[in-house]
Amino acid sequence: MDCGANITDQGNGQRAYIGSFTTGGGRGIVVADVDRATGALTPFAAVNSLENPSCLALAPDRLVLYAVSDCDDGLAVAYRPTADGLAPLGRPVPVGGRGPTHLSLVGNRLLTAHYASGSVSSLPLAADGSPVHPPSVLAHRGSGPDADRQGGPHAHQVLPDPSGCWVLSVDLGTDSVRVCSLDPVTGALRVHTETTLRAGSGPRHLVFHPRGGVAYVVHELTPQLTVCRWDSAAGLLTPVGEVPLCSRSTPTEREYPSVGAVSGDGRFLWVAVRGSDLITTMSLSDGAEKPRLTQTTACGGRWPRDLVADPSGGRLYVTNEWSGNVTWFDADPLTGRLHHAGKVEVPAAACVVFA
Repeated sequence: MDCGANITDQGNGQRAYIGSFTTGGGRGIVVADVDRATGALTPFAAVNSLENPSCLALAPDRLVLYAVSDCDDGLAVAYRPTADGLAPLGRPVPVGGRGPTHLSLVGNRLLTAHYASGSVSSLPLAADGSPVHPPSVLAHRGSGPDADRQGGPHAHQVLPDPSGCWVLSVDLGTDSVRVCSLDPVTGALRVHTETTLRAGSGPRHLVFHPRGGVAYVVHELTPQLTVCRWDSAAGLLTPVGEVPLCSRSTPTEREYPSVGAVSGDGRFLWVAVRGSDLITTMSLSDGAEKPRLTQTTACGGRWPRDLVADPSGGRLYVTNEWSGNVTWFDADPLTGRLHHAGKVEVPAAACVVFA
């Protein structure tokens, strides 16, 4: 573990873990204390043993942190939180795909999505929580109309549904979301249904409404959001509407939405938009299936790659990759409107999770 010269342990009981692109000047996984009163992040350690840990996930008991290495030789690794940062838990394990961009957990399996090879994997977990080789790999098939970005499949996200019965994989290259079953014994993923979305839209990220019956798909290649109904009994995702995410009727530059987040009470939806570098706030007061844009807010940096609400639900944190910082906003509990509250330098910031 590489710890910076100015390491301190604030010891207030809450931490943030920030993944970054080491090939872009990042320090790997940055560990920060969180001031509960102000939301301020104070980095005090960094682990740089893994190339490009661009996505992180915490185990439900928060005793293990997982990371993927976004590189040609895709890897996953587990860490044990310690008093002074993180300690590796076992060795990095190949995920069976190139360019992993996302990971999540379901049961005793670690799921990874691979943008470069267009596949998703399921890795078993050992008793101590570390991932085990070999993975079970499901290769996607297909392409889209954008010759530059959709020449083949590009799985960008994989996650379990709220019931834990299904696994959904979001594919930018094939303009679709696959609903898969997960064999409880072998960990094999099998496609159950596939939902086709607008051609050329490039779906990138899916987030569920807290009540579970609605999901929102954020598209990267066209600035839009697709609202879907989710039937967990049938394992069926059905599009019911589209909402534009353009910040202006005629944008001065192309916009690339990245991720969405729903408030814990299900009243608001926030989406990060790169290019214009804005966060859009949408009210769900008309119903979960009817997002209504109410505000656009400067993200406080350049190229907002990730955003997440803190455990209290009162703040939203944004990782700005190109400007190398993490910004945070106080969210009005009545309107969802965002108010800039602070920032901290984190070079090539990619994602953030809270313990």
